Amino acid sequence: MPVSGEVVEVNQELSESPEVVNKDPYGQAWMVKLKISDSTEVDSLMTASEYKEYLNNNT
Repeated sequence: MPVSGEVVEVNQELSESPEVVNKDPYGQAWMVKLKISDSTEVDSLMTASEYKEYLNNNT
C-alpha cells in the first residue's frame, strides 16, 4: 500500500463475483477499508487524472 495503516475490512464478495471490479469500480467493488496511520501520506497520492497522465507519459 502507498500509505501506512491497518486493513480493517476486506470485500469478500469480490472472491465470489470478481467481475464487479470492472462493472462498478467506484461503488460495490471496493477492495479494502483502511485505518490510515498518518493522514498526511494521502497528500502524496495521485488523483485519477494525474495517474492517467502518468500512464500516457510512461508507457
